[in-house]
Amino acid sequence: MILLLIVPILHSPAQTNTSAAASTTSRLPQWVRDLRRWEIVAFGTFPFSMFTVTFITDMYRWSQANGMDFSNEGRRYAPWPLKSAGAIAMDSWEIERTITIAACLSVAIAVTDLIIVQIKRHKERKRVEALPVGTTIITRTPWGEEESELTDDIAPDDETAIVPDETSPEIP
Repeated sequence: MILLLIVPILHSPAQTNTSAAASTTSRLPQWVRDLRRWEIVAFGTFPFSMFTVTFITDMYRWSQANGMDFSNEGRRYAPWPLKSAGAIAMDSWEIERTITIAACLSVAIAVTDLIIVQIKRHKERKRVEALPVGTTIITRTPWGEEESELTDDIAPDDETAIVPDETSPEIP
């Protein structure tokens, strides 16, 4: 079993080029990038949704069992930080319901995020289309690693590279 986990590590390339990975993702269609973002948001919010839904379910169970009694016996249904020793665990139906509600909440958050991103993208597209013809659109992007390596070859360590032109006299 451990060998199955080690094999991918042994066959992975020693160095990965981050600029190559970034350029391959930028070439993907927009719907694929949107689907990947949706997936990341859905799976990323699941732990928080699960915690929230579990807490709310425990609060509901506690109020239905004994009206939120704070005695040691009454806190057996209380949510996590307030539980006493000998707490009564959820049955399988309650666990399934909690997981289902948490998954639905995560999907709802991911869909909401997708809708917000689509609306922002649509507004930006309309704004650009409304500009007069011939307007220059400036897109700011940080320098990639490739450009910084080239500039290091030209002027290393903050030294100014002096390139003589044809009219200047040679300096001995």
